[in-house]
Order: sequence, then C-alpha cells, then structure tokens
Amino acid sequence: MLTLKVVFWIFLFIIFYSYLGYGILLYFLVKMKRLFIGRQKPIDPNYEPEVTLFVAAYNEKDYADEKVKNGFSLEYPKEKVKQLWITDGSNDGTPDILKKYAARGVEVYHEDARGGKIGAMNRGMQFVKTPIVIFSDGNTNLGHESIRRIVNLFSNPKVGCVSGEKRIYQKDSDSAAGTEGIYWKYESTLKKWDAELYSVVGAAGELFAIRTELYKHVEKDTLLDDFMISLRVAMKGFTIQYDPEAYAIETSSANVKEELKRKIRISAGGIQSIVRLAPLLNFFKYGTLSFQYISHRVLRWTLAPLGLLIILLANFAITLQEGFTTWESPFTWLFWGQIIFYIAALLGWFLENKSIKIKILFIPYYFFIMNLSVYLGFARYIKGNQSVKWERAQRAK
Repeated sequence: MLTLKVVFWIFLFIIFYSYLGYGILLYFLVKMKRLFIGRQKPIDPNYEPEVTLFVAAYNEKDYADEKVKNGFSLEYPKEKVKQLWITDGSNDGTPDILKKYAARGVEVYHEDARGGKIGAMNRGMQFVKTPIVIFSDGNTNLGHESIRRIVNLFSNPKVGCVSGEKRIYQKDSDSAAGTEGIYWKYESTLKKWDAELYSVVGAAGELFAIRTELYKHVEKDTLLDDFMISLRVAMKGFTIQYDPEAYAIETSSANVKEELKRKIRISAGGIQSIVRLAPLLNFFKYGTLSFQYISHRVLRWTLAPLGLLIILLANFAITLQEGFTTWESPFTWLFWGQIIFYIAALLGWFLENKSIKIKILFIPYYFFIMNLSVYLGFARYIKGNQSVKWERAQRAK
C-alpha cells in the first residue's frame, strides 16, 4: 500500500506540474530574470528584409482569394513581400484561382501528385529567394501587423525562428471544441514566458518564420513539420521567439469529433517528434532548452496522460482498502473528485450530442479529449498508419 501511495503522489505531481506547475515556476523564473538582467530589446526595429509568405495548400478554393488579399493588405513594404503557394495534389481549382494573381507577383507551383504538407514544403523551399520565409496555412488570416512584428524579432541575430499566435474565433454557439480557444490563450501566456526565459519550444504551423538559410529538408513522413523545423533550428544554437500580436486566426473545429481527429494526428506526431529529437533530452548539452522542452512538451505527450490512468487506478485500490467513506483520508476526497470530474466530462459529451450547451462542462470534456488523443495517437504511431497527407478537420461556420 505504501508503494501505491508513493506512485500516486509522484504521478499526481507530474500531472499538476505538466499543466499548471510549470507555468507557475516559469512565471517566477521570468520575474527573477527581469529583476537581475532586465528585458532584452530587439536590436534594430527598422530592419526590413524581403520576406516570402509561403503557403502549402491542398484544396483551399474556399479560402484562396481571401488569403491572397489578406497577404496584400499586411503592414509591410509591398515590394518586399513575396507570396509563394505550393498546391500539390489540389484538384478543386485552387491553382487556377491563385494564378489570377500572377500579375501581382503571386507565384504558384503545382504538381498533381499529393505528398503531404511536408513534401510540399521541402519542394517549395527551392523557390524561396528571400532571407526570411514565413509559413502560414491557407485557411487562416493574418493580423495586420504580423509580418512587421515577426521581422522585428529577427533583427536579433540570435533568433532563428519566430512563432506567431494561433487565435480562435469565439462565438456563443461554439461546441466544446470552442474550448480550444481558452486552451490557446493559456498556451500563449506560456509561450511569452518561455520566449522571455530563453526560447519557445515549438512553433504554431498556422504562422511561423525562420531564416531561410537554416531550413533543412525534413523526413517525408514527418507529421508535425512546424514542431520539427523550429526545434531543429533551436538545436543549432538559435532561439525561437514569440509575438502574440503576430497572429493567424481561424474558427474552431466544427465539433469534438473533428477536434479529436486533429489532436490524434498531433499526438502521433508528438510521439514521433520525441523519438526523432531524442538528443534534445540531454540537459548537459542543451541546458535551459531541454528543461523547457521536457516541461512544456514531453511530459504532456507521455507521462501526464499515462499518469491520469495510473492515479485513478491507484486511488481506487487505496480507497478500496481504506473505505470509500473514510472522509478523514485525503485519498477518499481525491478519488471522488476524480469520479466527479470524469462524470462531468461524460455529461459534457452527452449534452453536446443533444445540442445542449453548458460551457462549464466543456472544460473537463475538452481536457479528457486532449488526453484521450494521446493514447489514440500513440497507438497510431506504433502501428505506423498515420498518413502525412492532409486530414483536415472540419471547421465551425
């Protein structure tokens, strides 16, 4: 019984640290750094190199016009922004829509074969001639100052990658998948602190940029291209910085089923990334970057989801031994607390299927879905049946 209790408390701490404790620790570390070192300022706010806005798109006819016009409208010298689209495999007329803008400098390179997003990125980089390349998705719009703010961070030569913020349109009619917006707000705060301490650990694929010279072809079966590209840049000794005012905005997933499909893919890619980035686990070589990577990413894709199952089973065994109504024991309270949490998640699922929206239940439901996706993603990774081709989740209208 003592062993079970020790295991319970260890994994409860890991879960708490992964989702909340690291944020608390990070807050104090950043405060200490500000106290002793101060905030680091970009070197040259007037730095204005040419940039390429790179979009790897598959069947984006519903978004192509709006995306191109959004690119033209951004606050940055127009002659210094190149738009480059790779439309491999698209068969819905996306390339033809884009070619209407050829006279305005939009470049479109198309192949009938569909090799997935990373295949399109690897192929498309040969056409990038600017010192900075900004990757963005075809179904997102960028904030007006996004390019300006991203480039400003590159004025520091130690910065090799800049991540923008992913934002979610919030509507009262959103399903539980709309809780994604709340999650991303929390993530945005952690990223700001990560960047201030040393480096963000991974970029958002909706909007991130790197120095073109640092791009190396990524394995063709890579699932999380943004994560792998950005962290390999960081492993070269550069930092990944972050500006939440450089943002890409899109609607949330149409429903939790669609969100689960997206998160299973991300989880499978997370496991794949941990394996391929194994050297980054070496604290002696990468120091602070390793600490941030393990705390913010690795634990969430490994021990934290595993720990949720372990503490439930261990708590059940302990409470069974002590008695389910032994209220002076903390294990009784913790056990029934877990049961209530999972009942709330189940109730959230039931009510959403009945089109009854009680948003307070979306939080446990969404948290459960996030961690369930890790188990399902791990199974896909082991089986090797997760395709690199786009499996786009349907978005809310």
